[in-house]
Amino acid sequence: MNHIKTIIIAVLAVLPSALLVSSCTIPHSYRTEILFRESPADSVPYRIPAIAQFPDGRIIALTDYRICRSDIGFGRVDLRYRISSTDGRRWGDEHILIEGTGIEGAVDCGFGDPAVVIDRESGDVLVIAVCGNTIYWHDSTTRQNPNRVALLRSKDACMTWEPWKEITEDVYSLFDGSLHGPIQSCFVTSGKIFQSRSIKAGSHYRIYAALCARPNGNRVLYSDDFGENWNVLGGRDALPVMNGDEAKCEELPDGSVVLSSRIRGGRLFNIYRYSDVATGEGSWGESAYSSYENVGCHSEDNACNGGILMIPAIRTEDRQQVTLALQSVPLGPRRQAVGIYYKEIDGKIAPESLAADWNSPYRVTEKASAYSEMILLQNGNVAFCYEENDTMETAGYDIVYKELPVIEITGSRYDVIRK
Repeated sequence: MNHIKTIIIAVLAVLPSALLVSSCTIPHSYRTEILFRESPADSVPYRIPAIAQFPDGRIIALTDYRICRSDIGFGRVDLRYRISSTDGRRWGDEHILIEGTGIEGAVDCGFGDPAVVIDRESGDVLVIAVCGNTIYWHDSTTRQNPNRVALLRSKDACMTWEPWKEITEDVYSLFDGSLHGPIQSCFVTSGKIFQSRSIKAGSHYRIYAALCARPNGNRVLYSDDFGENWNVLGGRDALPVMNGDEAKCEELPDGSVVLSSRIRGGRLFNIYRYSDVATGEGSWGESAYSSYENVGCHSEDNACNGGILMIPAIRTEDRQQVTLALQSVPLGPRRQAVGIYYKEIDGKIAPESLAADWNSPYRVTEKASAYSEMILLQNGNVAFCYEENDTMETAGYDIVYKELPVIEITGSRYDVIRK
């Protein structure tokens, strides 16, 4: 018997560690796929990941295909997508969502920076993108010559898409009477449009789209009819993050809205508290900087788009149910080593407290890496979609998909609530 036991121990010692871990400690390589691979052959770069999940568990991932070899506004850019019908285990072919014409000055010259949401009840898909041939930060892009906004819909799980619709005036006109003057240039930040888990004041659960806008920084739009009509969260005079750049929205357990915005060195956070959920009335707090100084979401020597996600979780130490916040950024230096910070929060948290005291980040990659987005899958894992390459000297990236267990991201400190 002792001889047999010795043999078993010896065999276990040489087995790959991945075979010895439990289902709660799935290794880092679990479900990894390059969805859109940069090809030196044609040198057309991919950029900008976006991701969402259908009610039936399928996943869609979208990206720019930059035929002009540069950012949206510089020429022709197309949008492409792939769908997984198996919870991310296998992915279908690459499809064209919409093609730019490349015609100088045309409204349909290019389409880029997709932001996506899928309605949790109907499964309808809504994508908002930048369109046209103007450049966000150029002085020549003004209220009279604006950065344009395109809306695309599918009501049959992306089998077909309705003709795209320009909603530029629908967006800009919301701010024309502002005390701060009109917005000169804006776009909905790429990646994910957030849909409320609890607020339904119209035909659909409320959706939120964060604007990168100049002057005066971020604003937030919301819609109660899945993008047919839009309103401004806090009113047209609200300035939730004055120095913010690209931003994302999330939701606290009580329905309050979190805004997380890109800034060099970390993030800027603010929170909107409702006084009347049905009418959207409420107010923003004071934005707070999250960085190295306050043990926040530090991103060394870079400013970059990232994802924010709130998860109902269990603290493994005592099995208490908590809300867990995740925030992704390139850890740096510069745009490399994308990682995920995490933090336990409560529903009454203030922006200043939200910005501080995050746990040491989980490193998704050590390679050159930039924009990222994440969603919580129905199986309880995090679907993480991000840009990665072997070098920072490039116009594009591979768009990579990883499925990550919460217990791995948090070093076994937290797990998801299993149904």
